[in-house]
Amino acid sequence: MHFHNKVVVITGGANGIGKCLVEEFARSGAKVAVIDLDPKAVPCDLYYCGDIAEQDVVNKFVDKAIERFKTIDYLINNACLSKKGILSECSYEDFNYVLRVGVTAPYELSKRFLPYFNKNASIVNISSTRAFMSQEDTESYSAAKGGITALTHALSVSLAGRVRVNSISPGWIDTTDGNWSKEDRGQHPVKRIGNPMDIAKAVMFLCSDASGFITGENITIDGGMSKQMIYHMDHGWSYEGNIKEH
Repeated sequence: MHFHNKVVVITGGANGIGKCLVEEFARSGAKVAVIDLDPKAVPCDLYYCGDIAEQDVVNKFVDKAIERFKTIDYLINNACLSKKGILSECSYEDFNYVLRVGVTAPYELSKRFLPYFNKNASIVNISSTRAFMSQEDTESYSAAKGGITALTHALSVSLAGRVRVNSISPGWIDTTDGNWSKEDRGQHPVKRIGNPMDIAKAVMFLCSDASGFITGENITIDGGMSKQMIYHMDHGWSYEGNIKEH
């Protein structure tokens, strides 16, 4: 896909999936603006180091981006983090900090950039399969991902005819080039672990004209993990957790 001279804004673009997005959009000819907490900038057209949990930082970044590019075509809300959850005594402040990064900032960025979106613009929010399935002690992250999934369909209706808005829910994505076991790979119906390019390709599709009839949707990219039912002693798996009889 080619995005020659298109302007894409990516949050959390210094590492992992975000870095892959920056590299792929740049390779496709796009002009890329990035905001991230990491002071080590990735190669792009505009890099702003700051915390999107702070409204003043969001405002300054938007001002910089508009001053530089005048308009934008795509907003990729990728940044998020975890402060764990109820079993780790995640504090009130910690929980709300994650929500500010994962839900409030995407809303604020969408609102601030709205007057500057070009025709056929697109917002893609990076959610997670944890929006609808969980491990224990993940409440802060899961709540943020549930929030951005709901924000996606809400924005798609409010911005109808102006900006298409979709989300992607990655499953297990290896951002470390790890040497995973055959069991790790085998539990996925596609028999491998995901990689950042799996997500980047889908994001670029949702930004392209090829997806012009898609808005308000969440696309799960998890190698089929969330579709596979698991029972005790099924496929060699056994439950070994605490069992309370009622």
